[in-house]
Amino acid sequence: MPGDPSNTGAARDEDAAGGEGASEKAASVPPPQDPQSGTADMDPLAQAQADAARMKDAWLRTAADFDNFRKRARKELEDARRGGREDLLRAVLPVFDNLERAIQSAQRTPDVKAVSDGLSMVQRQFVESLAREGIVRVPTVGRAFDPSVHEAIQQVETSDHEPGTVLAEVQPGYTQGERLVRAAMVVVAKGKAGESADDSDESAS
Repeated sequence: MPGDPSNTGAARDEDAAGGEGASEKAASVPPPQDPQSGTADMDPLAQAQADAARMKDAWLRTAADFDNFRKRARKELEDARRGGREDLLRAVLPVFDNLERAIQSAQRTPDVKAVSDGLSMVQRQFVESLAREGIVRVPTVGRAFDPSVHEAIQQVETSDHEPGTVLAEVQPGYTQGERLVRAAMVVVAKGKAGESADDSDESAS
């Protein structure tokens, strides 16, 4: 009945029971977990092993990439060298063809001048073929001795030329651009011993 104190106490008891049940349910629900808490709680040793495995894999990949690059660069260099040799060979082969024809002609004719002219023509063709490949003969006779392109194999005392002047060429030298292919072997002039002494006496007086 309304206003019955017994009913009011019963309702109050039910509310209290409901509140206690809700508190128990709330306490039984686990708190939300941070998604990164698993990483933070990982065993340090396992974490270090995982990092080491990852770094090893990256190192192996880098080493493999470098090895492939080294092989590719070596192959490209070999191909470039082979191509350069083939280009030079194609440029020089016609010279040898003409040289062979000149030798065959010399064996059939007694005309020495014709043979000489033929060989001179082959020589000019050879020089022109090398020049097209950037290979130039080193200037020698009449030039000052240059140790960067000349190799002195003999010195001759003379008063007709300045000391250090190239008198003769024993073997030609060649350059390709700024690079020396072969030094020229030359004979170089030097002053006479007597003249050097006379010059020294005159300077002293």
